[in-house]
Amino acid sequence: MTLGKVIGTVVSTIKHPEYNGLKLFVIQPVDAQGKPNDETFLAVDVVQAGVGDTVLVLREGNGIRQIFKKKILPIRSCVVGVVDHVEKGCWVQ
Repeated sequence: MTLGKVIGTVVSTIKHPEYNGLKLFVIQPVDAQGKPNDETFLAVDVVQAGVGDTVLVLREGNGIRQIFKKKILPIRSCVVGVVDHVEKGCWVQ
């Protein structure tokens, strides 16, 4: 999972049929403090996120295929959660 910020939307008139009806966002990966820490990438949305939201992004093909219930899917990144709050802590054993 990647923590990220939705910084924009992508509009396309011609796209792969699997993308029909899905929102496509530009995601800026961020650290726990909300500071950018990697290059932007595109992700489809299944949780009705919006520009400015902090989100959790699944970036693994098998998990995304399970969400969409398809054996073959040309989607690499998918927004799977909207984050309300990030609390940085440590695990105690």
